Amino acid sequence: MSQFGELVLLIGDLHIPQRAVDLPEKFKELLVPGKVQNIFCTGNIGCREYSDWLKGLASSVHIVKGDFDENTTIPESKVVTIGDWKIGLIHGHQVIPWGDKEALGNLQRQFDCDILISGHTHALSIESLDGKYFINPGSATGAYSSITPEVKPSFIIMAFQGNDATLFIYELVDGNISVNKAQFSKS
Repeated sequence: MSQFGELVLLIGDLHIPQRAVDLPEKFKELLVPGKVQNIFCTGNIGCREYSDWLKGLASSVHIVKGDFDENTTIPESKVVTIGDWKIGLIHGHQVIPWGDKEALGNLQRQFDCDILISGHTHALSIESLDGKYFINPGSATGAYSSITPEVKPSFIIMAFQGNDATLFIYELVDGNISVNKAQFSKS
């Protein structure tokens, strides 16, 4: 555990090499082994090299199957508990319309989780509804999306301490890393 609490990397939609050549170099410099305890990946990694890379970053790695993932052993969804928080993880192609908060709310209630993490849209978003939280870390590579014309490469690191969660939101904007912060509290 770090001074910030238990750290979780939220990442997904890399699509390497199908839609992106590589992870941005500036992200690679930040994402090194031993910095986070957990990884939640929304799928569509693309190649085994990056799947193995993710597994080398932390001791606890949770990956769900994206609509482009060919590995049939990857689960469609997962629910994991970290501290006081119950977290659901899906790719997001199962949600219709894609990224719809009401549809995500239905899945959140089905999983009975405090936070639902999904991807698929490649658009970074952090929202709440009825005291529950919905996070999409976007695409770590900025891979093409048919529903979002301008995709900024992004990922999120969450720090869990008791009933509080702090999000550090990393985006690549004009070649520079932008970091923003958000906080959640569990009632």
